[in-house]
Amino acid sequence: MSDLNHLMQSTGLWRASSIDSQYLEACPTGFELLDRELPGSGWPASGITELLQKQAGIGELRILTPALAHLSHSQTRWILFVSPPYIPYAPALAQAGIDLGRVLICQPKSAKDYLWVIENALSSQSCSAVIAWPAGILEKQIRRLQVAAKTGNCLGVLFRPDSVSVNASPAELRIRLRTHEHSKDNSAMVAKVIKRFGRWESSDILLHFDDELHRPMPDFSELLLQPYQARDFEAIKHTRTIQPAEHPPTAYEYQ
Repeated sequence: MSDLNHLMQSTGLWRASSIDSQYLEACPTGFELLDRELPGSGWPASGITELLQKQAGIGELRILTPALAHLSHSQTRWILFVSPPYIPYAPALAQAGIDLGRVLICQPKSAKDYLWVIENALSSQSCSAVIAWPAGILEKQIRRLQVAAKTGNCLGVLFRPDSVSVNASPAELRIRLRTHEHSKDNSAMVAKVIKRFGRWESSDILLHFDDELHRPMPDFSELLLQPYQARDFEAIKHTRTIQPAEHPPTAYEYQ
């Protein structure tokens, strides 16, 4: 029995009974119906989640804003957006309860820089969440990002085209998103979990975003009254001016 325990610990074998313990640090999504379908009742706080959609701009960030708001106030780490297709609208993020002083946006210049930034941000332990929109990313690259997210105890979210749903992925969680055909102004979205530990794919989950109109407004008085600290601007400046020449010699060459 001792040999079996040693084998399981040294090779990463897992038992079904250990699934819940892997997600003790899950971050609630803010949507009860979705939390019910996720191991640990939330986003994996130290792993990669893939959100698959046919096109960007369907209001997909709203599925993340409750969790990002929680992270921005419960931790002092950064929330990093890497090359978003549209610049996130700051007033909307603030209205969702996200501390804007915790948000960074990075625009890498090349595909190699893009993946380098994501991996290093995930593993740095300086970010609570890294959200990215990679194009043509390979399975082996996602596996590296999964390891990096574990190392940095970071929530990693990759928005990818729905067409890749037929391909295998090392991501811990995969969810397909689409607009609700009867909703107006993208006030509702349909989510379907297609990969999760220990369970089959879910049925369609209808998420209503207009419920936020009935929630009490967060108190932003502290955020509005306190000026940003100088270190915040220095961090933003440094992040946005990373050059390929600054990469360490051991940086992974993405092919």
